[in-house]
Amino acid sequence: NYDCIVPVSGGKDSTFQVIRMLELGMNPLCVTATTDHLTEIGRYNIENIKKLGVDYIEVTMNPVIRRRVNRLALTQVGDISWPEHVAIFTIPIRVATQMNVPLVVWGENSQNEYGGPAAAAENNVLTRRWLEEFGGLLGLRVTDLVGQEGIEPKHLIQYTYPTDEELARTGVTGIFLGHYLPWDGYTNALIAQAHGFRTYEKPVEGSLVNYENLDNAQTGVHDYFKFLKFGFGRATDLACLHVRRGRLSRADAVQLVKMHDGKFPWSYLGVSLEEMLKEIDMTVEEFIRVCDRFTNKKLFVCDSRGNLVKDADGNLTKINYDNLPEATEELVPEFA
Repeated sequence: NYDCIVPVSGGKDSTFQVIRMLELGMNPLCVTATTDHLTEIGRYNIENIKKLGVDYIEVTMNPVIRRRVNRLALTQVGDISWPEHVAIFTIPIRVATQMNVPLVVWGENSQNEYGGPAAAAENNVLTRRWLEEFGGLLGLRVTDLVGQEGIEPKHLIQYTYPTDEELARTGVTGIFLGHYLPWDGYTNALIAQAHGFRTYEKPVEGSLVNYENLDNAQTGVHDYFKFLKFGFGRATDLACLHVRRGRLSRADAVQLVKMHDGKFPWSYLGVSLEEMLKEIDMTVEEFIRVCDRFTNKKLFVCDSRGNLVKDADGNLTKINYDNLPEATEELVPEFA
């Protein structure tokens, strides 16, 4: 049988995971849970993983139901990519139980890479409990979808994690590769590029780099909602990683974040917002209303009537880009 399953999106990290497994003499089965809106460069990088010399399975969910879930999740929890964030964890485990492959090799533990509870950051395995707490459900359970927009349990099979009995029968264990070797996205990208991985021709919208989040055109919308809810987006994540690794000073990081973070997602990787919203039967005007509903007004400049202040492109202004409490106190009174 296969030695392990490697969940792959075609990105820099999953490419690196496959390379390392092959270098260790493993015989991996690569499994992709299809993304919400696959880009041209995303498809290229998936095909590149196949060329590394591996068996490969791609699981595609019912696209009609998926679009309904995209819209429901966007309007209910502010995450258009909720279906992907669930399926990338459930589908590889489902394949592992069905094919009796006892080891699943994930990449990094996000709680270690980006920050989280100390105990969770030290976890070396991905369990049901980890998924339910950190896997991006945002309080929306798979079962909550039943009965909405004509969705039935039979439509949600691939979004459902295997039972404890199924896992015990197969003995499936999911490990974080980043627990066992030095993990660095930039280094992973360089190694992946040496094995055919393709980057974007410029920094990705809302980001600082051109080597990640290249597969799903909805990522710009997803990251924008993170900015609206919490006041920071993908550019902040990347800046923090580079500061921690000594590649960037904090002062420079603050300026870069101010330039790139949280821009209104009119397009992403060449795909327009209108095109993405058409798939879920939503207009730009409806989308903006959803955005405003999920925006934390305590973090952004508002006028004297409490309305969000936006520039001509729909961009908001943070009250405090330096994220220091004393700076916020100095700037808030006029808009309190």
